[in-house]
Amino acid sequence: MRYKAIIAYDGTNFHGFQVQPNGRTVEAELNKTLIKINRGLPVVVAGSGRTDAHVHARGQVIHFDLDEARDLEKLRYGIDTQSPADIACLSVEVAPDDFHARYHVVSKTYEFRVDLARARSPFKRHYASYFPYPLDVEKINAALQLLLGTHDFTGFCASGSSVENKVRTITEATVVHDFEAEELLFTFSGDGFLYKMVRIIVGTLLKIGNHRMPVDQITKILSEKNRQLAGPTAHPEGLYLKEVHYK
Repeated sequence: MRYKAIIAYDGTNFHGFQVQPNGRTVEAELNKTLIKINRGLPVVVAGSGRTDAHVHARGQVIHFDLDEARDLEKLRYGIDTQSPADIACLSVEVAPDDFHARYHVVSKTYEFRVDLARARSPFKRHYASYFPYPLDVEKINAALQLLLGTHDFTGFCASGSSVENKVRTITEATVVHDFEAEELLFTFSGDGFLYKMVRIIVGTLLKIGNHRMPVDQITKILSEKNRQLAGPTAHPEGLYLKEVHYK
């Protein structure tokens, strides 16, 4: 029987989601938990996609198969309590036998938090990217509008990507300035995101907001497909996979 689960995790002490030869990963920890639940029998976990080292998730989706039907709340509770403390299982449901957590994704939503405080907060250092410099949020908002729609995002993709088709559609690109918390909260939704794409976009937007790039630099990066024209890659600790959407 196939199950679909929504997982949250603190990425601080993970080398990413996908199993690696060296380094602790979310997938490996979930595999160990599900093998215990499945009385020592192997279980294969498939995720909706990879997250990089130190990136967090509020709504990562996985699927896995078990030989027998389980009480859903007991299964959720088992995954939740037998996984390490930096992984939580938010929900479990029965999925169709042909459901695939990765291949059936329609869209994803990411959030990115930026700490704007003059002094770096020791309590946010693992959960927001630090940027204590002046920002023109109106300029950032104007630049965000240029990202909406369908574009070739080659200029916002890090080297090392094996994906050939870099055309993606962005349906939501917003920023909220929380004055009390001294934070920016970016939200991006789209049908897919390239390797480090959100982090490169945020790094570029911060440069625009700091008056070190013009707003129309976004258009130039998109048209010329040149990573060198974009800003730096923002630090990973500010990035959260918020939600994965299916039909």
